[in-house]
Amino acid sequence: MSFLVVVTEAVPPRLRGRLAIWLLEVRAGVYVGDVSRRVREMIWQQVQGLAEDGNVVMAWATNTESGFDFIAYGKNRRTPIDYDGLRLVSFMPENKQKSAT
Repeated sequence: MSFLVVVTEAVPPRLRGRLAIWLLEVRAGVYVGDVSRRVREMIWQQVQGLAEDGNVVMAWATNTESGFDFIAYGKNRRTPIDYDGLRLVSFMPENKQKSAT
């Protein structure tokens, strides 16, 4: 068993309802729980199948240098990257369109 956090943004209500079956929604779109690896993987399959155009990040406790790992789904300015075995987040700049003069 490991502690799990799932944060959702702009996902359909059916995914939020599905997450609430296994996890506790402590804030709007923020779910926590203590689940097995098998349940965590099943939850991620549900995220991939139901998130549509929304975005989701899932983080869980694990035996790594940082003590946790995470994965993300959907478009977001924050993208997980691997830096010499350490999981970090790359923050993409905002797309600004230049107006023609």
